Amino acid sequence: MRQERTVQASLFDLFADHEIGRELKRMSQWLDEHRQLTELASEDLRRRGVKETGREGLPVESVVRCALLKQHRQLSYEELAFHLEDSASFRAFARLPLSWTPKKSVLHRTISAIRAETWEAINRALLASARQEKIEAGKVVRFDSTVTAALMHEPSDSSLLWDAVRVLARLLRAADALVDGLAWRDHRRAAKKRAPTIEYARDQRTRIQNYRELLKLTRSTLSYADQAAAQVSRAADPIAATLWQAGFRPYRPLIERIIGQTERRVLHGEAVPASEKIVSLFEPHADIIVKGARDVQYGHKLNLTTGRSGLILDLVIEPGNPADSDRFLPMLERQIAFYGKAPRQTAADGGFASRDNLAQAKALGVHDAAFHKKAGLRVMDMVKSNWVYRRLRNFRSGIEADISCLKRAYGLARCLWRGLDHFKAYVWSAAVAYNLALFARLCPA
Repeated sequence: MRQERTVQASLFDLFADHEIGRELKRMSQWLDEHRQLTELASEDLRRRGVKETGREGLPVESVVRCALLKQHRQLSYEELAFHLEDSASFRAFARLPLSWTPKKSVLHRTISAIRAETWEAINRALLASARQEKIEAGKVVRFDSTVTAALMHEPSDSSLLWDAVRVLARLLRAADALVDGLAWRDHRRAAKKRAPTIEYARDQRTRIQNYRELLKLTRSTLSYADQAAAQVSRAADPIAATLWQAGFRPYRPLIERIIGQTERRVLHGEAVPASEKIVSLFEPHADIIVKGARDVQYGHKLNLTTGRSGLILDLVIEPGNPADSDRFLPMLERQIAFYGKAPRQTAADGGFASRDNLAQAKALGVHDAAFHKKAGLRVMDMVKSNWVYRRLRNFRSGIEADISCLKRAYGLARCLWRGLDHFKAYVWSAAVAYNLALFARLCPA
């Protein structure tokens, strides 16, 4: 059984008279005024078939507050567990029941269950409060894009094949414990030897020869795993067999794709499109992102909208690597849908600029639409005067500071959670923590 909130908080919930303590107190006050938001997270934490009896779990309100605290202070689960036990201010903010000290495993299991859609709904409620307090009206907005990296190493065909061999070998060792007479050879040592040889090979002939051998080792290990899957299905322990199959099943098609793309690229000299590549065996959702002449990044592209206050008004985690110019109108339409009318002025990077985007923005009701780089557009077509253009261009540059703060202080440079759903939840939870802290600073006392 899990309560939605702590019914009776401790009388001794005191915040430290320190800048951090005062900020946490203001953030806590806003959460107290919007207790209905815990119902959104309650649906995520509610599991099917859970009885309304038994030991009480961590209240939903505390889960949401702990998640915000984790992102706001950029703590690991182990550090969060320590601070919740050690700090009176952190315990007061988290609204933990008296004498409760949740362990890192409990925090991980509950916080990671909150979906990205729930965080987005909380953010919209926060923006509604900012509008009511006249902190952010959404009349002047700016757009920009950035990239959040996935939790993965720099990919290469050889490293992906080596990952495949070691994962399959680990599964085969587990299968050995379930069935007798499993015949297979451990190719990890041979594969590990060839991966760095490929990386540092000086001539193409040596490189291709080692690739052929590594591909052969990977196919051989995969065939052993297929044979093991057939034998494990007849194991004496059906539960352990099901768990093994669940661990093997997601990897098999990914390994097939890794073998296929390596053969196409290395052996046949084919240029494999980025949309067809897999760059990580463990984070297969990661996209290949190239922004201008900068380094290639692996993760997901984010399009953000912020206002004069610096609050994040909207955030979209894009599939693939769409051009900024293709995303200007969809972001503007999302802004109009939330605020009920078009912003009076918009500012965006030069990558968003096009004649069609400018014409469509004007048709939707935007008075001044300034792009940082003119891209063949006349200033007087975009805005009503050179002075307005300079003001909007300078205003646009402010979003760079917002993005920098998100990356440095709120962990948006790299997602530390695995899987696409958790990636989205991580990004949105960081955005909500950033917005809530900024709202607490801007809100009049």
